[in-house]
Amino acid sequence: MSTLAAPAAARPAGPRHLAGTGTLLRLALRRDRLMIPVWVLALGLSVAATGSSFASLYGTAAERARLAASMNANGSLRALYGPVFDDSLGGLVAWRMAGFGAVLAAVMSLLIVVRHTREEEETGRQELLSAAMVGRRAPLTAALLAALIADAGVAVLTAAGLAAAGRPVGGSLALGLAIGGTGLLFAALAAIAAQFTESARLAKGLTGAALGAAFALRAAGDASDGSGAPGSGAGSALTWLSPVGWAQNLRAFAGERWWVVLLFAAATALATAAAYALTARRDLGMSFLPARPGPARAPRSLGGPAGLAWRLQRTTLAGWTAGFALAGAVFGGIAKGAASMVGGNRQTREIFERLGGQQSLTDAFLASMTGMLGMVAALYAVGAVLRMRTEETGGRAEPVLAGAVGRLRWAGGHLVVALVGTAVVLAAGGLTLGITYGASVGDVAGGTGRVLTAALAQVPAVWTLAAVAMAVLGLLPGASGAVWALTGGCLALGWLGPVLRLPRWAMDLSPYGHLPKLPGGAATAAPFLWLTALTVVLISAGLAGLRRRDIG
Repeated sequence: MSTLAAPAAARPAGPRHLAGTGTLLRLALRRDRLMIPVWVLALGLSVAATGSSFASLYGTAAERARLAASMNANGSLRALYGPVFDDSLGGLVAWRMAGFGAVLAAVMSLLIVVRHTREEEETGRQELLSAAMVGRRAPLTAALLAALIADAGVAVLTAAGLAAAGRPVGGSLALGLAIGGTGLLFAALAAIAAQFTESARLAKGLTGAALGAAFALRAAGDASDGSGAPGSGAGSALTWLSPVGWAQNLRAFAGERWWVVLLFAAATALATAAAYALTARRDLGMSFLPARPGPARAPRSLGGPAGLAWRLQRTTLAGWTAGFALAGAVFGGIAKGAASMVGGNRQTREIFERLGGQQSLTDAFLASMTGMLGMVAALYAVGAVLRMRTEETGGRAEPVLAGAVGRLRWAGGHLVVALVGTAVVLAAGGLTLGITYGASVGDVAGGTGRVLTAALAQVPAVWTLAAVAMAVLGLLPGASGAVWALTGGCLALGWLGPVLRLPRWAMDLSPYGHLPKLPGGAATAAPFLWLTALTVVLISAGLAGLRRRDIG
């Protein structure tokens, strides 16, 4: 079958090309009846909770002004959180949630769109649906509408929650539009990615890489530019290359720049038009980057389940490794200035200590960076484990298990890739972070060793979340999607908890809360041992459940 569709498919869209859109939209919303409400409520309530926390922690204008000055004076903290454009309570909420909320909305949107486009084609379900009265553009339209509903829900809940708490309506609406607009733009980008690859996993990876690049551009721009203070100028050019930077520079509660909404609208419209043009030029199930045909004879490495798992996941692992190496290099380059820019500012020092421990300021910054790498690595590990669920629901696991391969061997191959791959990904990030930091202070060997050790210290916590995914996969496979919510919760705790001064019991709900703050902090074997033991227990429970339940 050719990648290019028949000439009739490239004709201008009409009603027949959208036939069945309403039915497919209702089906998509029914399938996501749990996922979308959980995402929307979690994002909306996080914004409201952040506002309440700032009101209790920084109740006076003087305290808020000191916090804003501390953040805007420090390039390392601006790279992490972005600049503070206004020191009001609303301005602090926008500072903390515009970028973070935009990233989460983008993740939600790309998952929705890829699930209802490329994943449907990959499993063959879309071909069955297309045999009925379904227009060529109906699946893509339904997926984008589902993402639009989810992003609109986030925007409305965010704006309504802030306005109900007494924040200015204009700023509340601007923050909601910033978060929802970013999500909608990445929904359109995910629709483009779905046209270029035959794999839903790779489509998610391509869109995720675009999101990672957007975050890195925003961080590099904010770190190099000190114009984030109230009343400042245009900001760094790098920031304006990033949609995440657009979300921040809409400047909710700080003299809103409403024209930035037009940037989101124009970029989303262009990306959507490109997705529609591409889907009209390919056949169902095909892509513009089709999988290359394999050799006539399989290599020895594919003679067992471990080799098959490696073959299925090696591209994803390579992408994550490259992304972590790049992120480590970026943050290692700004680590040197962490201590010098703080000076005698007590409030900024306290922020660093809550993020990375009570050690020196530079070590605290490095610890916060390795901790962030560890939290993001959980997304790779969980995805690698849940690849088994994709193989199962796609009907590809059953033929493998029908041969001489047992379920435990099949699952073991994927688990080895997930667990070893976690260490590889974190080693790549820690290595480049250590090398670039060491080069900046004239001690490459010493800096690399300390930072690499700190990065690898995150492995047991990541393994624990991967083990949770395995336990759910084996015991409650229908609830596999809930693992992403748990993982997102752990990321939110690690990202928001230190700045919001959440109590110790709340931070301990995440496995990362039990790890020592390295480099520089005191380390004992106990947390590593019990996290590893918990990993073994959860994986064992998941494998026992997988062995007994039906496949499919």
